[in-house]
Amino acid sequence: MTDTALAAWFYDAVYKVVFHATKALLAPLQRDSDFYWPFLLSTLLIAALACRFGAGYGVGAPAAATSASRAGFWSREIWWHRSARADYRLYFVNAIVVSVAMASIWIQSSGVTVWLEGVFEAAEPHASAPAYAVLARVAFSLLFFVVYDFGRFVAHCLLHDVDWLWEFHKVHHSAEVLTPLTSTRAHPIDVALMAWIPALFTGALTWGFHRWIDPGIQLYTFLGMHVLLWAFALVDNLRHSHVWISYGSALNRWLISPAHHQLHHSAEPQHRGRNRGFELAVWDRIYGTLYVPSHRKEEFRIGLGDGTDGRWHTVGRLYFWPFALLAKRLLNRVRRPGLGPGRV
Repeated sequence: MTDTALAAWFYDAVYKVVFHATKALLAPLQRDSDFYWPFLLSTLLIAALACRFGAGYGVGAPAAATSASRAGFWSREIWWHRSARADYRLYFVNAIVVSVAMASIWIQSSGVTVWLEGVFEAAEPHASAPAYAVLARVAFSLLFFVVYDFGRFVAHCLLHDVDWLWEFHKVHHSAEVLTPLTSTRAHPIDVALMAWIPALFTGALTWGFHRWIDPGIQLYTFLGMHVLLWAFALVDNLRHSHVWISYGSALNRWLISPAHHQLHHSAEPQHRGRNRGFELAVWDRIYGTLYVPSHRKEEFRIGLGDGTDGRWHTVGRLYFWPFALLAKRLLNRVRRPGLGPGRV
C-alpha cells in the first residue's frame, strides 16, 4: 500500500468513526433511532404517570439500589450503576464497530427483496383500482409488522436456545440494572442476527407483494418509520427500565408490555427464557414461553444469576468473553464427546 493510499484509508477511517460517533450522540434527532426525541419524551411522561398513579417503580433493582429505585425514575443508583455505565460505553463502541466494521456484511429487507426479484422473474407493473390499492396497502403494512415481529422472535429464540449463540446473548443478560440504553447492550454477533433474520422475513414478504399484488406497493409510515412500529416505540424504551407497566390480564396475552420484558431479564428460575417477544405475545404463547405479569409488581433479581454478572462490566469483557466461553464450551465437548454441552 502506497503512502497516499494509506493516508486516504486513514482519513476515511477517522471520518467514519467521527461520523458514527456523532450520529450516536445525536440519536434524539435521528428519526430511525430508538432514542428519537418523541420516544424519549413519551418514555418520561409514561414513567412519571406510572410512578404516580400505577403499580410504579422498584421492580428488579439490585439489593444496593432497591430502596433508591423506588424514589423515582432518575435514581442515581440505577443510572450510575456500574452495569449502566458499561451500557453507555458499549453504546458508542457498537455505534462505530457495527456501522463501520460490519457494513459490508449487513443484510437489509430491501436488499433481500432486490435479490429475490433478480432471481425470479419480476412482476409486470400494473395499475390497481383505488379501493383495492388501499386494502392491499393496509394488508401489506399489517403483515409487514407481524412478519417483522415474528422474525425478531425467531432470532431471539435462537439466541436463547442455541448453546453457542447463548454465549453471545449473555452480554445482554449480564446487565444488573435496566435503562433504555440496556437495549443496545449486545454483542455485534447478537446485533447482526437480530437484524438479519427479520430482514430475510420482511424482504421475502415485500417480494411476494411486489410479484403477486402490486409492484409499487408501499408501507404506511409516520415520519419515515412504519406507523405501527412508531406507535409501539412510544413505550418500548420502558421495557429496559425499572418502571412496572402491565397491560392487564387480557391484553398481556396478546401484547408484550414493559413488565413482560423486565421479567425476561429476571435471574429467577421461573422466569428464565420467558417472554422472548417484542410487540406481540402470541409467539410466546404458541412456543410455550409466555409468562403473564400481574398488575402488582414482582420482586426479582436481574442478571444471569450465575454469580458472574458483576464481572462483565467492561467493553473488553463484553466483546471478548463470549468467544472465551464458547471456546471453553467446545473444549469441554471435545474432552467429553459423549455428553452434550448442556446449558449454562
